[in-house]
This record gives sequence, structure tokens and C-alpha cells, in this order.
Amino acid sequence: MSDASPGLDRLRRFIATATRLAAPDALAQTPALQAAFADLVRHDDWLPDACTAPHPQYYQQYLLHCDPLERFSLVSFVWGAGQFTPVHDHEVWGYVGMLRGAEINQRYTRQPDGRLTAAGEATTLQPGDVERLSPEEGDIHRVSNAFADRVSISVHLYGGNIGAVSRHVYDPATGQPKPFVSGYSSPSLPNLWDRSAAVRAAIPG
Repeated sequence: MSDASPGLDRLRRFIATATRLAAPDALAQTPALQAAFADLVRHDDWLPDACTAPHPQYYQQYLLHCDPLERFSLVSFVWGAGQFTPVHDHEVWGYVGMLRGAEINQRYTRQPDGRLTAAGEATTLQPGDVERLSPEEGDIHRVSNAFADRVSISVHLYGGNIGAVSRHVYDPATGQPKPFVSGYSSPSLPNLWDRSAAVRAAIPG
């Protein structure tokens, strides 16, 4: 996947930071990780163009990076006008950072009889905002583009290879869960590691 984004260094630095923070078996939610992620989404100069393309019918989930040990993954979610997710969970922790536009997040609580009830009012994420997700704290939600006439883009960091995690979508009326595996919208990854132009530019003469 080619890239015309001038700030790809920023993405590369974040991935290096997350890799350094990861223990041999996992990456944990920590203040240092959240701060690094918040700094990434505060800037809108690094996301490769190919990972910003909407689909006329479905929201898109583009893989930006997956740790070789699958301790974490980073994805961009591209919401076409008026698009939304089903009610779903994650089975791993996550951070959601808003990059462009805005999205609405409605959380749900699962009752003892299996029904789902709204957990408070829906919240709206604006560019630069970061929201935390944790299965232990309840991570069932529905996300939708806040705009009916334009694209919105958010960036998500997960504590696993989210495209390969078996998780659930829910019938909002009954709370009935159904297993699903999301996969990814693109078969290729951004080329983070071709630094040849910068190296050539630094060679004297």
C-alpha cells in the first residue's frame, strides 16, 4: 500500500512506543500508553490515504499495524455518511480516538436476564477525544457517524489482533448474542518501513 501522508513518522513512532511498553505476553492499558495514543490522534497528518476511503454501504476497518506477537493492533475506522455498527463487544481492551468528523457512542449494560439497557446518555467524540474500553468495565456499545452528510474517521488501539478475535453482536431488543469475527477491510498494510528517501537525502553529495 503506497502512502502520500507527510506524517508517517508519527505513526511509526507510536508503534515503536507501544512495542517498547509491551510485556512479553501482553500490552496493558497504562497512563503512558494512553498519553502516547492521545498524542497520535491529536494530529491529523499521518493516516495513509488508502486507510481513509469510505464504502458506500459499510463502515471500513483498515489495519494499520498488528504486533507480531498479536499483543496489540491499531486500526482506522472510516464511517460513511450515516453509517453505524451493530451493538457489539470486543473481548479485549481498547482505546478509541477521534481523528476527523465525530462519532456517537451508546454504551449498554447487560442485565441478569440477558436484556440490554442503555448505560446513560450517548456520548459524542470530537477530534482529539479518546475513550477507553474494557471488558471488565463493560464494553458493549453501538457506534455511529455523527454526520448524515460526510465521512468521519476514528483510530482504535486494541489489546489483541482485533480482526481475528471471536466476539459478539447483540440483538438490541432481546440481548441475544451472536458470535462474529470482524476481519479487516483491506488485504494490505501501510508501508511504514520504507525510509529510503530520508536516508538518501541525508547522504552527503
